[in-house]
Amino acid sequence: MASPVVPGLIGKHGLSEPQKGRLLFSELRCVSCHADESVKQKKGPDLSLVGSRVNPDYIQKFIASPHSVDPGTQMPDLLAGNSKKNEIAEALTHYLVSRTENSFIEGVVKQDDVHSGKKIFNKIGCVNCHQPDKGVQLSHVPSKYGLDSLTEFLFQPLHTRSSGRMPDMNLTREEAKSVASYLIGFKAVKLSEFKPVAFKVAEGEKYFKQLNCASCHELEGQKGSRSFTMEKLRPDRGCLSVKPEAAPDFHLSQEQRVAINQALPALGDPLGAEEQIHQSLTAFNCIACHTRDGAGGVSNAMFQYFGTDEDGLGNPARIPPTLDGVGAKLKPEWLRKVLFDAENVRPYMHTRMPQFGEANLGHLPGLFEKVDQLPRVELSELKRNDRRKYRDGGHLLLGDKGLNCIACHNFNGKASPGLKGIDLLNSFERLQPSWFVHFMRNPQKYRPGIVMPSFWPGGEAVRKDVLEGDADEQIRALWYYFSLGRSARDPSGIRSIGTDLKVADRVRVYRGRSRIAGYRGIAVGFPGGMSYAFNAEYGSLSGLWTGDFVSVGWGGQGAGNFNPKGRPIELTQDVAFYRLAKEDDLWPLRPRMDKDNPVNPDPLYPRNRGYQFKGYQLDKNGVPTFIYQTGKVVIKDTSVTGVAEAIHESLLRKIEFTAPQAETIYFRALTGRLQQHSETEFTSDAVKLQVPEGAALLRGEGEKQELLLKLKLPKGKSGIQICYELLH
Repeated sequence: MASPVVPGLIGKHGLSEPQKGRLLFSELRCVSCHADESVKQKKGPDLSLVGSRVNPDYIQKFIASPHSVDPGTQMPDLLAGNSKKNEIAEALTHYLVSRTENSFIEGVVKQDDVHSGKKIFNKIGCVNCHQPDKGVQLSHVPSKYGLDSLTEFLFQPLHTRSSGRMPDMNLTREEAKSVASYLIGFKAVKLSEFKPVAFKVAEGEKYFKQLNCASCHELEGQKGSRSFTMEKLRPDRGCLSVKPEAAPDFHLSQEQRVAINQALPALGDPLGAEEQIHQSLTAFNCIACHTRDGAGGVSNAMFQYFGTDEDGLGNPARIPPTLDGVGAKLKPEWLRKVLFDAENVRPYMHTRMPQFGEANLGHLPGLFEKVDQLPRVELSELKRNDRRKYRDGGHLLLGDKGLNCIACHNFNGKASPGLKGIDLLNSFERLQPSWFVHFMRNPQKYRPGIVMPSFWPGGEAVRKDVLEGDADEQIRALWYYFSLGRSARDPSGIRSIGTDLKVADRVRVYRGRSRIAGYRGIAVGFPGGMSYAFNAEYGSLSGLWTGDFVSVGWGGQGAGNFNPKGRPIELTQDVAFYRLAKEDDLWPLRPRMDKDNPVNPDPLYPRNRGYQFKGYQLDKNGVPTFIYQTGKVVIKDTSVTGVAEAIHESLLRKIEFTAPQAETIYFRALTGRLQQHSETEFTSDAVKLQVPEGAALLRGEGEKQELLLKLKLPKGKSGIQICYELLH
């Protein structure tokens, strides 16, 4: 039988034998039984509701013989050699299935979804860990999952596998269903009805405790024990023996046993920062796509799976960037956005950056920053009298009358007339200033193979007529220009192609930047002329209007700016939901920036207030439901038109909450100069709100009033409805 597979150890990982053994010790969850605080414990899958997610027949067979059912699994065989293993496996299955009210459902797979799912699987990076001839195999999937349960798992894998080894690939629900259809395929399996039997459930709970299942798996009401100390661990006994008796059998290869044995003497020693980085990059198989210090990278066999929409940009447009020096390159707050908020500046690259979860990789940005150093270049703040000179110099250099950077780069959401490279306006927010200076002086040194030329070869400026031909001053001018953010003027040569988008007989959704909805704006238009904007960066319904839909500055690759065609009613763009400690606490407002203060003082503002955007799904009419979180509360937010009792154009907003426990949160529904007409009716100059009874809290004075709803959420699902009626 196959030994347990750790994907990162298949390729060019660069770990020594003791380092490899330490990684195996962690990945196989040895510390679940052997107490050692120096090795981070990896959690196993959450078994809550497993009976509705996984075929009971599969559960029973897998428990009885995990390695024959799922070759390469990291789950040890706990019943090897036990004459009652089938009886025990059956009892455990009855117990696990009894913990859920919903039954397992197979679902119906459609041919079109199978074809599209295969394309997605090979295109976005799934194949990098699930390689055809090695890696984590998926042959067991059809007998394990139903269509709906696999779709839900692929859409939000961290909910049940919080360890992050199966990451979130930023799939839409439709994409998740397609990939699930591809993996399940067409199977002629007749599902027999499974009903838990009371005495077997009781037996199963007893075995669950005896086998210490809760030491690896979460299940409400169960706690595991770590009963073996490291001092009692014998390299020739128990799990590490060739034929384990009365111990979990991982089916370790001889190579794996040797590596673990070499790691044991030094397990208690603390790891240095660089070694921690390499352990993490290998554990999460980051090295399948990225390189660092000679480890990892895309093999020749896998290169075919890395695609791009911009072939002219070369391999850097299809292969994810090296992690060499990444701590000196990226600002820590931007690195956190990439790792935990799905921030992406390369829309042309097909391979997606997985989301492994902050609980798993939250330590990486700090480690990168500590280890990666470059000679510091001071870019001090410009004096007010000098700013215009550098602003004009940067503007000239970027355009087609200067260095023509916009020939290969987008700018502020507007497309380059040539290749559609990284939007330059992100540079100030993303990059460390010292790295930017070093990179501009010698691009090939920091990004080998990049098609970008050097404009200051040997430290000499190509353009002698700008800022007196001083290379350092020209680079400073570019950096200052990027610092202006979205207020920066478009360089010469950038053109925004205007397009008016219309709504026909189906709801239309458009994503892009907008003054009314921010950097991650979403416009939604309904047949009949009602439209609204949603700010996905902060989770707020930020604008309403009637008439035509939007005009778009749409110049090629990626989404451009959009602006409402009708006169919009602007609502708040701060986080909409928050858990205030007291009713009179100030609402946490988003940071404001302008020309004099262009740097975002709180770039993680939404995350620091508990907000996370999880995507959206469309119903059969194209109506979106936005899914996001505040703290641990999951919110589903749907708005529709056609409120019968409304006199004017209106929008009915239906908000559903799922809370793991009862708690009180607040919703900031409306701001400005407000009037209260009843317990449930409030107006501003432009909009009337109907809100639930007993929830409203009006506070503040004059134009700084705000209407809060105090929402006492029960455990589980609950919901509210709010009607927005336009008054002009």
